Amino acid sequence: MPARADSAGTRLRVGSSYWLDAPARPQPDRPALHGHHTADIAILGGGVTGCSAALLFARAGARVILVDSRQIGHGSSAASTALLMQEPDADFMDLARRYGPAKARRIWRCSRTAVMSMRRMLSDLHAPAVHGLPSLYFPTSRIAAVRLRREAALRHRAGLPCRWLDSGAVRGAAGFDAPGAILTPGNAQADPVAAGLAFARGAERAGACLYEHSKVQSIEATPGGVTLRLRHGRIAAAWAIVASGYATPAFEPLLARFRMMNTYVIATPRLDADTRGCVGLGDFMLWDTARPYHYLRWTPDGRLLFGGRDTPHLPGPRRTSRLRQEARALTRELVELYPALAGVRPSYAWEGLFATTPDGLPYIGAHRRYPRQLFALGYGGNGMTLGYFAAQALVRMVQGRVRRDDALFGFDRAYRRR
Repeated sequence: MPARADSAGTRLRVGSSYWLDAPARPQPDRPALHGHHTADIAILGGGVTGCSAALLFARAGARVILVDSRQIGHGSSAASTALLMQEPDADFMDLARRYGPAKARRIWRCSRTAVMSMRRMLSDLHAPAVHGLPSLYFPTSRIAAVRLRREAALRHRAGLPCRWLDSGAVRGAAGFDAPGAILTPGNAQADPVAAGLAFARGAERAGACLYEHSKVQSIEATPGGVTLRLRHGRIAAAWAIVASGYATPAFEPLLARFRMMNTYVIATPRLDADTRGCVGLGDFMLWDTARPYHYLRWTPDGRLLFGGRDTPHLPGPRRTSRLRQEARALTRELVELYPALAGVRPSYAWEGLFATTPDGLPYIGAHRRYPRQLFALGYGGNGMTLGYFAAQALVRMVQGRVRRDDALFGFDRAYRRR
């Protein structure tokens, strides 16, 4: 039976995203797909993962067609935290407990390598500047500080770059009091929409064909390939890449592996130099030990971007009222952290939909129920970094050059210490 790829039309984003409004974004008017097409690779999803996969496959010589049911780069990517983080959503100690220290270290290094590779690729594409900056991971209580200190020791023992900061150093770096923090070098921030569009343009220059407003209605396995059926056309391909970010109802056997979440973000107005000085936050990205965690950083034009308060997905029209509620709560929490911001109201507030998994890692690769289809799903809060890693891994899988580390993110990854 063909997989019905038509989803319920769930909105990937609610509210006004800073990333869509900040700079002018000239974008070509890409057509919808009509008629019968053939390709080596058909990609579903025009976010960072799908567009970077299209670029890498096209540069490898494949005939690539990418389709998105909306406008390319304007779905989940526009709701992104825009952080290029080497740290997965799960702490090192949690991954080590589940998979063993050796596998946890390999997962961490895959993510770190992906950050560096993505930065190089965006530079090669002349994308807007990717700004490298360290992260500060700070505790929200004394008890959390004890656990975080153990986390830092485990990372150090595994050879992962990090340094423990005492309370005085945290005050100097972040402008508030905390018992300590883990400083991790080598992270970065990027404009997620600009990055996705840079990948899309690069893919087109390499020969890929990109189509917008083209929803795939079904995927059917054929001898040696797949057929994707759309409202006004179809694609016969050797492989289908499902880069939609999460499993839609079309892939019902996969749904239980994911938990759908809404995340919330606010951005302040541009803050003047005096206010920025009173805030006291340096050139760092911050995140905390709360679960769900909060994250905070400066934007290139001097705003504070603050997000978190993730909740189980709320469907339907109530999402808008929930966004207002959570934006008010984030505003209060930001003022608690930085009293100098009392009276400052957000210029932007938005909410995004994302999928998380039990271990905080995405699923990348094949699933036995879906021949000739490869998946990249469930990134949690680290979609840009692991989305680019997924694109690299999927190219290797199609080419038969699978690396040992790729299996760490497979659907059949083992829950044992080896």
